[in-house]
Amino acid sequence: MMSNKIPLSLKDILKKIPKFSTELGLNLNDSKDRFKWFLASMLFAKRISVNIAKKTFKRFIDEGLIDVDTILKAGWNRLVEVLDSGGYVRYDFSTATNILENCKKLNDEYNGDLEVLHDKALDSKDLEAKLMKLKGFGPIAINIFLRELRGIWSKANPKPSKMALEVAKCLGLSKEEIK
Repeated sequence: MMSNKIPLSLKDILKKIPKFSTELGLNLNDSKDRFKWFLASMLFAKRISVNIAKKTFKRFIDEGLIDVDTILKAGWNRLVEVLDSGGYVRYDFSTATNILENCKKLNDEYNGDLEVLHDKALDSKDLEAKLMKLKGFGPIAINIFLRELRGIWSKANPKPSKMALEVAKCLGLSKEEIK
C-alpha cells in the first residue's frame, strides 16, 4: 500500500521546533509580549542555564514585572529579590542594574516603547546598533531577541549565530536556507 504522505523537508522539520518565546507562552504578534521577550532575552543571554533563565522569567511574570513602568516602580532591590527567587543569583546585581537602566533609556528615548525604538531605526543594522546601546544587551542578546521577531518586525534580520551556522553546515544547509 502506497502512502499519500509527502515527506517533510528539513526546513519544514526545523520550523516545527518551538521557539523560546513560544515555550514561555508569549505571542510575539502582541507588543506587550514583545517587551516580555526583550526581558527574557536579557536573561537568556548570560552564561546561566536555560532552566534558571526560564524560571526567573516566570518569576517576573508572577510578580507583574512585565513592562517598563512596573519594573521602574519596583526598583533595584525588588528586581534583585525576583532574580534571586528564580535562581539567577550569579548575575543578580548586574542584571538588575541593566534591566533598570534599559527601562530608563526606553522611557527617556522611546516613550517606554520598544515599538518606537523599532520605528526609529532606519534599517536592520540601525536597529541592532540602537539595541547595542542598551546596557548588557550585546550581540548574543540582540541575536536571541531579533531572530524570533523575524517576520514580525520588518527590521528584525540578525545574521545567524555561529552555532546556527555550524548546525546548518552539519545538516547540509546553506546560509540562505537558515535565514
